[in-house]
Amino acid sequence: MSALAAAAPTTPRRPWTADLPVLAVAVVWGGSYLAAKGITLAHTVVAVLVLRFALVLPVLVVAGRRGLRALTPAQWRGAGLLGLVLAGIFLLETYGVVHTSATNAGLIISLTMIFTPLAEAAVRRVRPPAPFLAAAALSVAGVVLLTQGSGFTAPSTGDLLILLAALARTVHVLLMARIESVQEADALSLTTVQLGSAVLVFAALAVLPGTGSSPWAAAADFDGRDWAGLLFLSVFCTLFAFFVQMWAVRRTSPSRVSLLLGTEPLWAAAAGIMIGGEHVGPAGLVGAALVLLGTAWGRRSANAHGM
Repeated sequence: MSALAAAAPTTPRRPWTADLPVLAVAVVWGGSYLAAKGITLAHTVVAVLVLRFALVLPVLVVAGRRGLRALTPAQWRGAGLLGLVLAGIFLLETYGVVHTSATNAGLIISLTMIFTPLAEAAVRRVRPPAPFLAAAALSVAGVVLLTQGSGFTAPSTGDLLILLAALARTVHVLLMARIESVQEADALSLTTVQLGSAVLVFAALAVLPGTGSSPWAAAADFDGRDWAGLLFLSVFCTLFAFFVQMWAVRRTSPSRVSLLLGTEPLWAAAAGIMIGGEHVGPAGLVGAALVLLGTAWGRRSANAHGM
């Protein structure tokens, strides 16, 4: 999840000193799909999510305890609602990555950068500019090619779940922009309440029959490699990523941070192919290139037209 603190940026003398940590966040986020796939099975999705966020939540609570006490009841309710949507996003993403490749997951989820401006335009009842629509079409064509193996077949269940996760991310962004009570909320406090709400959802699901292994059973089955993967997801992809965003946006611009984080799908593809040994055929390579080109073009077009 990306939560940028609202603050006036102060440009550093050496911009790369702020750029490098943000780029590191994009890299670890790109690697998160492969890490999640490596430690998660279909029957351990909920258990892994409980463990992943329960490990970092106490740190966030301690770090932001003053801000949490300052939240109004309306802000708690708004953040709690956002947390329910966030729980849905993580469930869709994690179940999705279990049933597709890390490469596909990282590239398909990048369609959020296309879906969000389109949804925003629909809400405002304005027509998106032609270049943006062309970029969106290019991205969708890329996903179609990417999700094909040897010949044209229906996308896998995992591909569809990741696509739904991208749509859910869009809903989350739109709600953050429209729930008035959270507009002035401290970013750390807002994130903590959202993650807390999501953990409650995961914990409630974990005790229901038919949702797979309990967190304790899953943890007992983890070996050293599994724990390393879980710590990577918890410490680097959650704690490190959030605090770097808060730090960087005060030293550079939100647009610069967003641009660097937009390289996430590239790192996801690199991790899946180079580390995970995933195979992408010629059509998939063309599709991946189209997704990256389309999302980059769409981002630039949306910024240029104030979308």
